[in-house]
Amino acid sequence: MAMNLKKLVPISDQFPYFTFPRKKVVSRFGLGVVSFSIVICVVFFNVSFKNPISNNFVFQGFNANNKTSLIPWSFSFSRTPALNATVSLENNPGKLIIDSGDALSSNFNRDTKNESAGKVLDLKGTQWDLKNGSFNGKPENNFELEGTHFNNFTNVVKNASSEKVLDLKGIQSGNFTEGVKNGSLDGTSEKKFDFEGTLSGNFTKDAKNGSFDAISAKPFEGKVSISGKCNIFNGRWVRDDTKPLYPAGSCPFIDRDFDCHLNKRPDDEYVKWKWQPFECEIPSLNATDFLERLKGKKLVFVGDSLNRNMWESLVCILRESIMDKNRVYEISGKTEFKKKGFYAFRFEDYNCTIDFVSSPFLVQESIFNGKNGSIETLRLDLMDKTTSMYHDADFLVFNTGHWWTHEKTSQGEDYYQEGDYIYPRLKVLDAYRRALATWARWVDTNIDSNKTQVIFRGYSVTHFKGGQWNSGGKCHKETQPIFNTSHLTKYPSKMRAFDNVLKEMKTPIVYLNISRLTDYRKDGHPSIYRMSYNSIEEQIAAEHSQDCSHWCLPGVPDTWNELLYASLLKAGRGSWKF
Repeated sequence: MAMNLKKLVPISDQFPYFTFPRKKVVSRFGLGVVSFSIVICVVFFNVSFKNPISNNFVFQGFNANNKTSLIPWSFSFSRTPALNATVSLENNPGKLIIDSGDALSSNFNRDTKNESAGKVLDLKGTQWDLKNGSFNGKPENNFELEGTHFNNFTNVVKNASSEKVLDLKGIQSGNFTEGVKNGSLDGTSEKKFDFEGTLSGNFTKDAKNGSFDAISAKPFEGKVSISGKCNIFNGRWVRDDTKPLYPAGSCPFIDRDFDCHLNKRPDDEYVKWKWQPFECEIPSLNATDFLERLKGKKLVFVGDSLNRNMWESLVCILRESIMDKNRVYEISGKTEFKKKGFYAFRFEDYNCTIDFVSSPFLVQESIFNGKNGSIETLRLDLMDKTTSMYHDADFLVFNTGHWWTHEKTSQGEDYYQEGDYIYPRLKVLDAYRRALATWARWVDTNIDSNKTQVIFRGYSVTHFKGGQWNSGGKCHKETQPIFNTSHLTKYPSKMRAFDNVLKEMKTPIVYLNISRLTDYRKDGHPSIYRMSYNSIEEQIAAEHSQDCSHWCLPGVPDTWNELLYASLLKAGRGSWKF
């Protein structure tokens, strides 16, 4: 209860029997006593200004001996505004330590030890500067800080064990938890960090000797939990009405073949799905964070048109976060990207580029001049000549697969070449394995893994029904994913070949194993909406030639890029360290 100093009245008016007549004469002894008392008071109050936090200090409103809460003072002898309440926690489990309202506090709780509380701090709309805080207890919710702005909070937190370490909703945090030492945060912890709508700058600079069950990064949207053992590619699709990551029709860099919205596909349910791993959660792709980590760097997609699908998706996702869209552009001014070649999008504000190099086989397409004339071959022992376009990249995303199903490669007659020898006949899977081995040797020989992170995206499953891409296969009018797992295909044989090659490599590779998650998505292909039509008759005729291998954008490749984001965070190398 606060004292109102304005309403104070003289003590003589309240207690008339205790008043005395005034003395006109004061002895020298009396003057000495008064002077001595004044000096003592001055010294006493000076100490209180210098050490306002002492637990045993009488003006603190806290009795350290009987552990009881006293009525707090309405004014403070420290240089910071007063708190509304200070309550003992020792041996009082479940008590509220601080409810500060809109207080502004500096240098609070230097040493709080062996406490057990249901809620240590409830600081709504508060600015705090807390240094050297030590929390040994087992609170259910150590910090609940809604709408709070932090500056240098908890420099050292030692021996902490809690069920919920942080609950930071709508918080801006600067330089949070510089050193967390000897902390064990896994145990029975249900939720390590809840960062809903949180903007965090410079979070967890130094975490030493801690056991962390989850990965956290700044600034994630939503809950994050990617443990080292979690397979983020093993999961299911769940409905998510917050999708897509960029509005349909908003990105001008999508090839017409992939722009199902522009081509008037009538349904849009295919964009309302999120990939949910069984064992953990993955972060939503934060475009600003992605670009910050890519600042001054070069990311290149190398492969076939499915990698172009993924490249365009990432460009559109990241472009959506840029205020001035004119500062994102293809460096040569191109707006169509179907032709073989090299394309590069520059994000001016971040001094980075996201490129695409067309190389559908990764190895070299060639011409062999024989006795009977020249023939086209595929050199399984030589990398494609495009390597000069990407050997200096900071991030490389490779793929190859779909062109190995075409007629020349699948039949394998007088097509595959090594040295001067052309195989009269070679099985496509054997040829694919040889080509991957050539790619692996090139990576191990030419890529500095300290500078460049190599990613390989797996085979994207097709959904042609009743034929193949060139023989009347269909996926038209599919509007829902596959829910019955018995209808899914087996792990692709090409990816088994890749697994075997990967085991022999020295360079660490991030493998985006997207085969199974794409197998569910029979609804996500352009089908007949790879172009627009002038009449119903044209649209009906197009049903004989459908695209059930590429993907609508927005759509499934956006999820591949979310998994790329999560995988790079999980690898935690270079600019992707926390």
